[in-house]
Amino acid sequence: MMTPSLFEMQREMRQRREAAVKRGVVGILDIGTSKVVCLVLQFAPNLNTEPSVSGHVTIPSMGAFRVIGVGTTRSRGVRFGEISVMDETERAIRTAVQRAQKMAGTRVDDVIVSFAGGRPRSYGLGGEVQVENGEVSERDIGHAMAACDVPPYGEDRQPIHAMPVAYTLDHEAGLSDPRGMVGSRLAVDMHMLTVNDTVVQNLLHCVGRCDLEVAGLAVSSFASGISTLVENEQELGAACIDMGAGATGISIFIKKQLIYADAVRLGGDHITNDIRQGLQVPQDVAERIKTLHGGLLATGADDREMIEVPNPMAQWDNDRRHVSRSDLIGVMRPRVEEILEEVRDRLDAAGFEELPHQQIVLTGGSSQIPGLDDVAARILGRRVRIGPPLRVRGLPQMASGPGFAAAVGLALHASFPQDECWDFEMPADRIGTRKMRRAFRWFRNNW
Repeated sequence: MMTPSLFEMQREMRQRREAAVKRGVVGILDIGTSKVVCLVLQFAPNLNTEPSVSGHVTIPSMGAFRVIGVGTTRSRGVRFGEISVMDETERAIRTAVQRAQKMAGTRVDDVIVSFAGGRPRSYGLGGEVQVENGEVSERDIGHAMAACDVPPYGEDRQPIHAMPVAYTLDHEAGLSDPRGMVGSRLAVDMHMLTVNDTVVQNLLHCVGRCDLEVAGLAVSSFASGISTLVENEQELGAACIDMGAGATGISIFIKKQLIYADAVRLGGDHITNDIRQGLQVPQDVAERIKTLHGGLLATGADDREMIEVPNPMAQWDNDRRHVSRSDLIGVMRPRVEEILEEVRDRLDAAGFEELPHQQIVLTGGSSQIPGLDDVAARILGRRVRIGPPLRVRGLPQMASGPGFAAAVGLALHASFPQDECWDFEMPADRIGTRKMRRAFRWFRNNW
């Protein structure tokens, strides 16, 4: 289905992750535009674990864990969720990891990494095979995945996720796990997510320079959806909008599976930059004003609430400049509306209106702007709520806000990894040999 080199790389990461879980310590690294977060997880893999062998890879179906270390630092050298200055990003990663290790009192060798950039692009794939021995085995599932027609996504991109979403055995559709069932024809619907290859290679190289081994990769919007969407939302259909500093990630789930992901290359930094230009203040002052006084819904009181801002032309200490909060809202709201309109267009193009539930959850650091949920509900035309990540054992209060949704989701994904195509034995002679054609978005026709 895909090049053996990528297939083996992803399989090696899975094996490295399992070995780290058995040793008991795994690192989580979320590399964002505004901050780098590192969590140290301590696993008790013998508690609530039921190993399942997939090809040559054994993956724990559930691992009890607790957070024993947290490290954060201001991100440097990252734009739009992508590394732009290697040395600065390396220093930021080292700082976050060292702080987490110091708190945990242990060393971290293997990390699972999430990032927001790479221009993610989703494809729906379908494959069908004859069941070999009348009972569906993992080999049959691997053969069905290898039979999927892969679209020509380009030599400059590579799949980062390739997940089976639903199976059909004979005439029974919508199966989540057909292993052990009796039938003759097995079909699989898959979701494949590709990202820019250069972005991934730079990320792997940067993490390697920090003396760390990568035990898994994920896009931030996927991880954020895992940690912020409750079980009913993931089952019935919901979208997670992860509003970061450099990019706004979009992920859609149904039947507890990721079926679509995308990103808008606009985020909180663009709002801050508008404040900087509109109020003629330095970047750090604009960020502080946005955090302390920002909002999106103006009232009569906002005309009277004055915000003191530095005056670069001042010659005396008491020569200060003031702007009203309503003026600040007037600067911020157009950019937020632009971001949400881009998100709406992506959701419409993905066929989000076909899902039965259509709940939208906003998360990420920039989702905490007062009034965002009301503005988003008006522009997106659907139910909207602000979603902090689920609580996990050992996570301190300072790391429980929406800005840590991706890191927490990555921790949950590490403890309960979903099946991906590289977890199954796939016939090498059938990988990539099918005629390529344009992919369909399966959920438009099946849900």
